[in-house]
Amino acid sequence: MISTLLVANRGEIACRIFRTCGELGIRTVAVHSDADENALHARVADTVVRLPGATPAETYLRGDLIVKAALAAGADAVHPGYGFLSENPEFARAVLDAGLVWIGPPPEAIEAMASKTRAKELMGIAPLGEVTEADLPVLVKAAAGGGGRGMRIVRRLDELPSALEAARAEAASAFGDGEVFVEPYVEDGRHVEVQILADTHGTVWTLGTRDCSLQRRHQKVIEEAPAPGLTPRLTEELYALAVRAARSVSYVGAGTVEFLVADGRAHFLEMNTRLQVEHPVTEAVFGLDLVAEQLRVAEGHPLPAEPPRAQGHAVEARLYAEDPARDWAPQTGTLHRLAVPAGVRLDTGYTDGDTIGVHYDPMLAKVVAHAPTRAEAIRRLAGALERAELHGPVTNRDLLVRSLRHAEFVSARMDTGFYDRHLTDLTEPAPAPYAPLAAALADAHGRSRFGGWRNVASQPQVKRYEMAGEEHEVHYRHTRDGLTAEGVRVVHADARRVVLEVDGVQRKFDVTRHGDQVYVNGSRLTALPRFPDPTAQLAPGSLLAPMPGTVVRIAEGLSEGAAVQAGQPLIWLEAMKMQHQISAPVAGTLTALQVKPGQQVEPGMLLAVVQPT
Repeated sequence: MISTLLVANRGEIACRIFRTCGELGIRTVAVHSDADENALHARVADTVVRLPGATPAETYLRGDLIVKAALAAGADAVHPGYGFLSENPEFARAVLDAGLVWIGPPPEAIEAMASKTRAKELMGIAPLGEVTEADLPVLVKAAAGGGGRGMRIVRRLDELPSALEAARAEAASAFGDGEVFVEPYVEDGRHVEVQILADTHGTVWTLGTRDCSLQRRHQKVIEEAPAPGLTPRLTEELYALAVRAARSVSYVGAGTVEFLVADGRAHFLEMNTRLQVEHPVTEAVFGLDLVAEQLRVAEGHPLPAEPPRAQGHAVEARLYAEDPARDWAPQTGTLHRLAVPAGVRLDTGYTDGDTIGVHYDPMLAKVVAHAPTRAEAIRRLAGALERAELHGPVTNRDLLVRSLRHAEFVSARMDTGFYDRHLTDLTEPAPAPYAPLAAALADAHGRSRFGGWRNVASQPQVKRYEMAGEEHEVHYRHTRDGLTAEGVRVVHADARRVVLEVDGVQRKFDVTRHGDQVYVNGSRLTALPRFPDPTAQLAPGSLLAPMPGTVVRIAEGLSEGAAVQAGQPLIWLEAMKMQHQISAPVAGTLTALQVKPGQQVEPGMLLAVVQPT
């Protein structure tokens, strides 16, 4: 029996595994980098071991340090979570060689399937060799790992070398393995997968299907179980292929076999030899705890001959600290508040007051809804996200709500090109005409009606806010009867709640302020100074860092005075395990280059200046 378990991971998945361990009476050990010293997973574990350093390469990708940590903490088992070393056969061997229980498949099974090139060969599929025009479009893909890292779509042959280089660098940073391969890119297919669970006694369960078609940068955003709209024949074919893949490598434990479905046909993608991020939707539908099942299998217990019966439908949304309207730029800062209404499941690695840093994935949480029908599950999840309290960096919450309510998703007509088609519409600023006024009235509550010399009582008070990239100026007055504003009746106003009557209808606004950031219901506003600094101007053509990160590369031969073309890649930043390209906005001359490889940058920092021709 397992008594003490080390989780070789961080964040949400570590917390999720610890939760099951607590229910089973298993003691827990966390490892943490210096950047994660105060992270939630380190706070909730029974025992904690430090991994010196901040980057994944120094810490969570150091299998030798993690095995030493397990032995030092008295653990008798190791769970890899997902990402990092979860599909690294050498790490699995090191755990077993140390006399520890490995919560996962045999190293030989990982080895056979962890490399996507070898997995395809095992399933009778060969990757592309020499790529020609006739092969386009193609997908450059990391042979190890997943989560959308090390992946690039190539539609022109001249883009292939740079795509290969970028994918190799990203894969090496995220998984410690820079091997990539090229395969045909299936346009507008659906991403469908089958959850499997196998024991050491020859039983292999197929636990239904999941649809994960809504993706950005090849990373899943919304997932659901079961996958809607599949014919019984296709479903049985998917199950048979999944079992075939598992039995071909004598698989043990939880795993996922992934496919692209197009024109009624299933195209094998890969087998993930680990727990998937989206496993909660399967748990909800089958009434299982997959982590508990992993632990029982690792202890040698047999599975029943048949899995439980599926019931209802579940939908999961991944909540990211990112700005979809700005090329999915990851966001950092203090998470002041994260809370969702009752009735949905929240898996997260953060609590109020935690800091979202630059070193790791920007996922804040997964929110999961289960209901008797798909329509009810979608409605429940969209409503919970809409009412969630999210105070801190910009998130993809509005995008998630709109995606769940989009006609294409509601009618189950989505595919992997969903965001390519609809991103502009889905990221249009949401109208919130009274949010700035509510923020101003809440701020004014309790203040004297006699302001400074610029805002005397006889004149309207003025407040300025930035919301969704636009500036708003609002006016209100202090009177003997309280606060007033033109066009509305102020029913109530205090520092936390404002009620306005507009055309006979009362509208309620909950207001929270953290420094200059103001949150009004679901809207995020920034309080602006009344008189902007006239010196805060930048030269035309200035390129600013869109996010915090590290400069990993400068275009070869780039220096001040060089001629550049519009769209030419100039600088590559790495933030939260993804690489982001900064390109010349116009043709011109590079008149300033302010950064160098290895340099840390903050949002808004000047990187370079391109003087337009």
